[in-house]
Amino acid sequence: MEQVKPDTQVLIDSVNTRMPFGKYKGTFICDMPVHYLEWLKNKGLPPGKLGMMLSTVYEIKINGLNTILMKIKAVYKTK
Repeated sequence: MEQVKPDTQVLIDSVNTRMPFGKYKGTFICDMPVHYLEWLKNKGLPPGKLGMMLSTVYEIKINGLNTILMKIKAVYKTK
């Protein structure tokens, strides 16, 4: 069985990328409120890397794993 490895770059990019549109334009993806991420998910996440980052942060937050984002921010935040 092939071992699957997560793409850690998605998490690093999530703490360094700002939302490019909408109510929370300019907010870092990792700092987006869960209710807005849920609303976007129900409406349809954008395609590509942005959608992947939003979806990943949403799943982390709804599962109570915010400490993952805090640790990544502490190490990899560049902006």
